Amino acid sequence: MVKHQPLQVYEKQVFVSFVTGIYGCRWKRYQRSQDDSSKWECTWFVILCSSFLLLLFWAYFWLVAQNDFNEFNWSVYNRSGEWRDETIPILASTTVGFSYITFLMILAFFHISLGQQLNLYWVHKIGVLATLLTTISGVVSVDDIWGDEWDILLVSLQSTAPFLHIGALATVTAISWLVAGYVVRRERSNFQVVVLVTYIIILVAVYLAPLSFNCPCIMDRHGLKPRPDIIGRRGAPMLAPENTMLSFNRALQHGASSLEADVTISADGIPFLMRDRTLRRTTDVSKVFPSRQNEDASFFNWTEIRSLNAGQWFLESDPYWTVDTLTARERSRIGNQTVCSLVEMLRLVSRSNSSALLNIHKPPPEHPRSRNWFMDTLWAVQKAGISQKRVRTVTWTPDTDRGRVRGLQQTANEKLSVEEIRQRGITSLTLHYSKASHKDVQEYLANNVSVTVYPVNEPWLYSILWCSGVPSVSSDAPQVLRKVPYPIWLMSQTAYDFIWISSDLVSLAIVIGIFCFQKWRMSGMQNYNPEQIMLSAVTRQTSRDVNIMKEKLIFSELNNGLSSTEELSLYPENGYARYSHGAAEQNAKRSW
Repeated sequence: MVKHQPLQVYEKQVFVSFVTGIYGCRWKRYQRSQDDSSKWECTWFVILCSSFLLLLFWAYFWLVAQNDFNEFNWSVYNRSGEWRDETIPILASTTVGFSYITFLMILAFFHISLGQQLNLYWVHKIGVLATLLTTISGVVSVDDIWGDEWDILLVSLQSTAPFLHIGALATVTAISWLVAGYVVRRERSNFQVVVLVTYIIILVAVYLAPLSFNCPCIMDRHGLKPRPDIIGRRGAPMLAPENTMLSFNRALQHGASSLEADVTISADGIPFLMRDRTLRRTTDVSKVFPSRQNEDASFFNWTEIRSLNAGQWFLESDPYWTVDTLTARERSRIGNQTVCSLVEMLRLVSRSNSSALLNIHKPPPEHPRSRNWFMDTLWAVQKAGISQKRVRTVTWTPDTDRGRVRGLQQTANEKLSVEEIRQRGITSLTLHYSKASHKDVQEYLANNVSVTVYPVNEPWLYSILWCSGVPSVSSDAPQVLRKVPYPIWLMSQTAYDFIWISSDLVSLAIVIGIFCFQKWRMSGMQNYNPEQIMLSAVTRQTSRDVNIMKEKLIFSELNNGLSSTEELSLYPENGYARYSHGAAEQNAKRSW
C-alpha cells in the first residue's frame, strides 16, 4: 500500500529573486532561506546602517554648504598653493556612494519584510567598507581644513527642521511594520523587548522634537521686517572676476545697495583691491614676474600691479561654473580686466549713490608704508570725492589702530557685547552667519547697532536672516538673492503647532494599527494547518497562471520500498503527478 501526497507547485518569485540576487547573489530558490540571520550577517547589516546614516549626514552637510563652496576652495588654495575646484570630486563621490548604500539599505529592508535571511554578497561587503572608510576620511579632512564650517549644520536647521521632522516621522512610522513583525512573533526573547523599548523611545523623541526647534520664520507675517539690503561682496564674483570694476558694475546692476572690497596698500602707497596675500590666483603675475609670484602683493608698486591681467584667470578656472553662460562680448571684457584701485571703486560708489564696506589689510612691519597706511586710505577716500559717512571700514588690526582711521565709520568683525561696542565707538557689526543668532540680532537692533551678515549666497539662508530682522547681508551672489522677493517659507506659530500635533496623531494611529494588524496576522497564521495551506494553494492555481518549477512525490510503503523501475506519469492538466506501478505491485504480491 502506497500513500500519495499532492505535488508542491512553486510559482516564479521574480521580485524575491531580484531582491536576494542583487543583495546576496542568491538567484535560485534552493539558495534562499527563511531562517534567522547569523550574528555575522546582522553585524554587516549594522555596518550598512551606520554607513547610510554617516553618508546621509555627509550629503546633507554638502547640500547646505553650497553657500560656502568658494570659501572651501579658497581654504584649500591657501594650503596647497594651487587653485582647483575640490567640490566636484567630493560631490560626485558622495552622490555615487549615497546612491549605492541607499539601494543596499532598501534591499536589506525588503529581505526583512519578506522574511528572507540576510546574506550580503562579499563584493557588496567590500563596497560598503570602502564607502564607509572613504566617508570617514572625508569627514576628518574637512574637520582639519574647514572645521568652522560645521556650524552651518545648526544654522540650516533653523530653515529645514520642520521639514526634516516630517521626513523623520514618516520614516519611523514605516519602520513600525518591521518592528511589529519582529516583536509579535511566537518565540519570545529579551532582545524583542529591547527592540520594542528602543523603538518607543525613538518614536517619542521624534514626536517631541519640535519643542527644541528655533525657527525664525515661524512667526506672524505682520512682524516681518523690511527686506535686507544686499552688499556686493567683492562685486558680483560669480559673474565677473572679483574686486574688478566689471564685477562691481554687475553687482549694482543686480540690485546691490552697497559694495564690499578688500584693500591692500602698494609699496608706493596706492590702495588697491586684492583679497589674497599674493597675486598668483587672480592675476598673471607668474607670466609677467615669474620670480616674484610668491611675493606679498603689497611689495609691488602700482605701476607693476597695473600691468597685470586680472580677468583671464576667471575664464580659465571658472570658479563658480558660470563661464559657459557668458556671451563672447562678456568674455572679451572679462579677459581685459586689470587690478582695480580703491579710488576707482569709490568713484563708482559715489556715482551710483551707494555706500562702501572696506576690509583693510594692514601692511607687514617691514613694508615701506607700514606707518602711513591709514593716511593712504584717507587720501583715496578724499580723492574719490565720496562722503566719509558712506564709507565703513573693517580694519583687521588690533584696537590700537582703530583710532588712526579718523573720520571713517568703523565696524567690528567680531561678536561684542553692547557695552564693548559703546566703549569702542563702533557703529555697526559685520558678523559671520554662524555667529549671528536670532536673539543676538534682536539685542543689537534694540540698541541701535546695525548688523551685516556674511557670506549669504543661498535663498534659504537669506530667508532666515530676513525673518531674524537682519538689516543687510554681504553676498557673492546678488543676482541670486535679487530673485527672492519673500522668505521661502513663513508660518505662524498656531499653524505650525496644528501641523505638528496632527502629524504626530496620524503617525501614532498608523503605528498602533500596524501593531494590531501584525498581531492578528500572526495569530491567524498559527491557527492554520500547513498541509491545508498547501492543498488550498495547489487547487487555486490554473494551468495558465502556474509554471511548475519543481515536482516532488512523498510516499511510504508498509513493507518494502519502491523499485527503480517505477514509472512516473505526470498529468499537467490538473497540476498533479501520479505513479503507475509495475514492479512495485509485483513486489507487493510476492510479499503476500
